Amino acid sequence: MRLFVLGATGRIGAQILQLAGERGHEVTAFVRSPGRLTEAPGLRVVGGSVTDEAALAAAMAGHDAVLSALGPPPRQALRPATLMEAWGRATVAAMARAGVGRLGVVSAAVLFPGEGLQLAFFRWLLRHHARDLLAMEAVVRASGLGFTIARPPRLIRGPSAAYRAATDALPPGALATTFRSVAAFLLDAVERGEHLGEVVGVGPAASPA
Repeated sequence: MRLFVLGATGRIGAQILQLAGERGHEVTAFVRSPGRLTEAPGLRVVGGSVTDEAALAAAMAGHDAVLSALGPPPRQALRPATLMEAWGRATVAAMARAGVGRLGVVSAAVLFPGEGLQLAFFRWLLRHHARDLLAMEAVVRASGLGFTIARPPRLIRGPSAAYRAATDALPPGALATTFRSVAAFLLDAVERGEHLGEVVGVGPAASPA
């Protein structure tokens, strides 16, 4: 497949690049700072703004799917922002212009309804980011694209790419999962044509009994 990756210099994005390379995909990484990545066999690096519809459309033409691991820096997630919504509008418009119909995007599990002090605390702490994510998701849902929205819980470092996925909910007991597992889920979804038009909770694989 030919994959167009946004957020490739972040921790999920880096895992997408690595796993996609291992699986033999051709990848274009569209990044604000192309000097942070080095072109390699199967990888092309293009510089540009993720809210520049024309630049996105020109760069993504001919690709099979767009994968987004975009997210704000941690401190910016605590402030009012519209970056995710603006990215969403530019990207779905660019995909329509370029004729690319498949989109996989990372959101956050804090948007799932639920009870408990831990979830309530993070929902309050990330309320501004959550509002921006909801606006982005609304744009994606209304786009007519074949989308998959991944909502992981707290993200941690780790070598495991194994995951559990549940539609419209987090898998039971999923309090944290690795960056690599979210990358693997998105790649699997576009490769297999699964979870079309779905919001999916992504958690770690269940421990062996």
